[in-house]
Amino acid sequence: MSMLQEFKAFAVKGNVVDLAVAVIIGAAFGKIVESLVQDVIMPIVGKIFGGLDFSNYYLPLNNQSMQLPLAEAKKAGAVLAYGNFLTILINFIILAFIIFLMVHMINKARTLTLRKEAQAPVVEAPPSEDVLLLREIRDALRQPGALR
Repeated sequence: MSMLQEFKAFAVKGNVVDLAVAVIIGAAFGKIVESLVQDVIMPIVGKIFGGLDFSNYYLPLNNQSMQLPLAEAKKAGAVLAYGNFLTILINFIILAFIIFLMVHMINKARTLTLRKEAQAPVVEAPPSEDVLLLREIRDALRQPGALR
């Protein structure tokens, strides 16, 4: 099997397509969470901690002025941008929590489905004609005097 044919067989498997869809949806969902953190949560946190844009909090490492915005301070030299790091960390925690909730709900639904399947009565199919005939022969042989 050539490499191209092997790759084609791999690429059209259902799991690969499902993974591609999940990656695309995950990227879009990540942007939604990023917007939630940057546009809703961090302004509130910034207001609590002094009314500034929290993502612009930094410690200058190259004698820059603390009055400069983060982008300008980075141009002037190295900075420790802890505000930006905290924003991304909060973004990650929210995203991880939402994914945890989704997996938890899926597992709960799967458990409920398995319980319902276990509680469902098992309907046995009627025996085939061969089995019925063999049972008749067995029963006839069990009768006294059948082998004489």
